[in-house]
Amino acid sequence: MTSVQKNLLVELFVEELPPKALKKLGEAFANGLRDQLVAQGLAEPASVLTAYASPRRLAAHLTHVAERAADKAVSQKLMPVTVGLDASGQPTPALLKRLAALGADASVVPGLKRALDGKAEALFYESTAKGATLAEGLQKALAEAIAKLPIPKVMSYQLESGCELPGWSSVSFVRPAHGLVALHGDGVVPVEALGLHAGRETHGHRFEAAIDPVVLRDANSYALQMQDEGAVLASFEARRTEIARQLAAAAVRAGGGTVPIHDDALLDEVTALVERPNVLVCSFEREFLEVPQECLILTMKANQKYFPLLDSSSKLTNKFLVVSNISPEDASAVVGGNERVVRPRLADAKFFFDQDRKKSLASRVESLGKVVYHNKLGTQGERVERVMRIARAIAAPLGDATLTAHAVQAAQLAKADLVTDMVGEFPELQGTMGRYYALHDGLSAEVADAIEDHYKPRFAGDDLPRHKVGIVVALADKLETLVGMFGIGNLPTGDRDPFALRRHALGVIRMLIEKDLPLKLDALLQDAAAQFKDIDGFDTGKATAELQDFILDRLAGSLREQGASAQEVDAVLAPRPQRLGEVPKLLAAVRAFAALPAAAALAAANKRIGNILKKAPEADAHVSELLLHEPAEKALHAAMAEVVPAANAQFDAGDYTASLQTLAALREPVDAFFDGVMVNAEQADLRLNRLGLLMSLHVAMNRVAQLERLAA
Repeated sequence: MTSVQKNLLVELFVEELPPKALKKLGEAFANGLRDQLVAQGLAEPASVLTAYASPRRLAAHLTHVAERAADKAVSQKLMPVTVGLDASGQPTPALLKRLAALGADASVVPGLKRALDGKAEALFYESTAKGATLAEGLQKALAEAIAKLPIPKVMSYQLESGCELPGWSSVSFVRPAHGLVALHGDGVVPVEALGLHAGRETHGHRFEAAIDPVVLRDANSYALQMQDEGAVLASFEARRTEIARQLAAAAVRAGGGTVPIHDDALLDEVTALVERPNVLVCSFEREFLEVPQECLILTMKANQKYFPLLDSSSKLTNKFLVVSNISPEDASAVVGGNERVVRPRLADAKFFFDQDRKKSLASRVESLGKVVYHNKLGTQGERVERVMRIARAIAAPLGDATLTAHAVQAAQLAKADLVTDMVGEFPELQGTMGRYYALHDGLSAEVADAIEDHYKPRFAGDDLPRHKVGIVVALADKLETLVGMFGIGNLPTGDRDPFALRRHALGVIRMLIEKDLPLKLDALLQDAAAQFKDIDGFDTGKATAELQDFILDRLAGSLREQGASAQEVDAVLAPRPQRLGEVPKLLAAVRAFAALPAAAALAAANKRIGNILKKAPEADAHVSELLLHEPAEKALHAAMAEVVPAANAQFDAGDYTASLQTLAALREPVDAFFDGVMVNAEQADLRLNRLGLLMSLHVAMNRVAQLERLAA
C-alpha cells in the first residue's frame, strides 16, 4: 500500500544566531534534512525544498514526504557454501549462528539463494526490510543535520529539568535552542532534538508579533503565519530582496539622485540581523565630509552596518540608510538614535585624520624599524629597504631616471601609513591612507597613487596599478614577499596560505602579461633573492628555482581557467618561457598551428624525434653534407636550409604564428625521412650525422613551444 505523502515543516527556534554564518547555517540545515529523508526513502529526489533562516530560527519545508518509507528487499551474503553446508547439505553450526544473529533459524536454509561470489559459490539470505516511519527517519535526519552544521563556534549550555530530562544536562549547539517544530501536514511528528520535544508552537518578532506564541496550523501555513501573526519574514532570500527594494526606495526619498553603496556581504549580514526590515534615512553633519570618504564609509559599514548614500559621481553624501528591525508609527526616535550613534564614530575618524597629517609619511619610515615583519626576515623597515632595491632594479630597464626615482620613493613610503592612527584603527585602509597623506605632503600624484596601488591586485579581477610607478612598486613588493617566504621554506600547503603567496604570484603574472613588460622571470627572482643574502638560513634555490616552478604552475592554472586546453598550455610552458608577456602570443601561435592539416603529423614526428634523442646523449646539432647519403635525408636537409632560417627570422621578430606556419612546410620531407632512412645506422659517423640532423630539426621546431605536447 502506498504511504500517504504530505509536506513537512521543521523549525529550530534559537537565540540570535551569528549573522555572518546564518545563510550557510540555514542552507546546510535544510539540505541536511532533505538529503537524509531522500536517502531513507521518505522523500522523493524531486521533492521541493525551501530553506528558512532568520536571526532566531532555522527551518525547512519539504514537499512530498511519506509517513512510512516503502519496504525494501534485502540480500545479505552469509558465507561460502562449503563453509555453511556440510557434505550432506545440512547447515553447519557456523551457518546456524549467523542466521540466529539475523533473527532466522534452520527453517530458512532450503530457501537460501546460491550465487557465485568471485570464484566460489556463496549463500545469500533474502528478506524484506520494513521501511522507516517518518518519526524514525526524521529523528535520524535531525541528528545528522544538526551534527553536520558548519558551526563557526559551538556553545555549551545547560537544560533544566523542565525539558523532561533528569536533573541538568549539557547541550552543545551554535546558540541555545528553545523550541522545535515538526509538522507533517497538520500533524506533529514526535521527534526530539537538543533536549526539546517537537510541537507546533513557535515565536515571532520579539516586539511586533501580533500573537505569541504562533500556533502553526500545518506545514504549508508556516511562511504566511510567520509574516502575518509573527511579523517575521522567515525566508533569508525574501528578506534580502525586500531590504534591497527598500534601500532603493529610500535612496529615492533621500533625493539628489543618490544610490546606496553596493556591498553584497553587508547586505547578507544585515539580512541576518533583522526579521522585519524597515529602511530609514538618516544624516550627519557635512563637516565630516572633509575626511576621506573611504574612512567614513568603512566606519559606517563595519561598525554600524549602515548603507552610505553616494551621489551620481560616486561621492559620499551626508546621508545614510539604516535597516531597522522595528517599524514604529513615528520613526524619529530610531532615526535620531542612529544619528547620535554614528556621530562619535565619524568624529574619531576626523580626529585620526587630522592627527596623522601633523607628521609627514617620510618622518614615519624610521618607526617601521620597530615593527616586526617576520621573525626570520626582520622588521618592516628592513623589508622596505629590500623592496626599494628590488624596485630600483625593475625600474631601470622600464624607463628613465625619473621613473626609478619615483619608484624608489614610493617603495620607501609605501608601508609608512601602517604606523598611522587611522590605519591602526582600520587596517583595511592601508595604502589608501598612504595616498591621501602623500598628497598632503606635496608628493607627485604618481608616487601617491603608487603607494595605494602597490597592494593591487588584491583579489581575482581587481584592477592593476594605474601608472608605471605603481606597477614597479607592486612587482617589487610581491616579489619580496614571494622570494622571502620561499627562501625560508614558508611555502603554502593545500589548505593554508597565510601570506597569500598564490595571490601574490598571480599578481606578478598579471602585471608581467597584461602590461607586456620586457622583464625576464628568472632575472627578477635572482635580483630579488640577492637582497636576502644576509638572512641566516636563506635558501636561494628555493627562492628562485622552486618559486619559478610555483609561478609557472599558477600561470598554467590561470590559462586553463581562461579556456586554453591542457595540451596547449603544456606545449607553451614546457620550454619555461621567461618573458611572460610573450605567453599570450605563444599560445595564439600554438592554437593557429594546431588547426593546420600538417599539425598532427609534425607533433607526432616531434615526439618521435624527442624519444630518439633521449636515447642518444652523444648527439649534437652538427650536420655534415658529405655524410648525407639517402635521398630523403638530403631532401630534409635542403628543406630545413630553406625553411628554418625564415622561421627563425619570424620568431626573432616576435611573429610566432608565422614561424610555426612556416615550419609546417617540413611535414612531407620529415615523413619521407622516417619512411626512407634508418637513423641508427651501423656506421657511427652516419648515425651521429643523422642524429645531428634530427637535433637541429628538434631545436628549430621547439623554439615557440614544445610541439610534441600536442601529439595525441
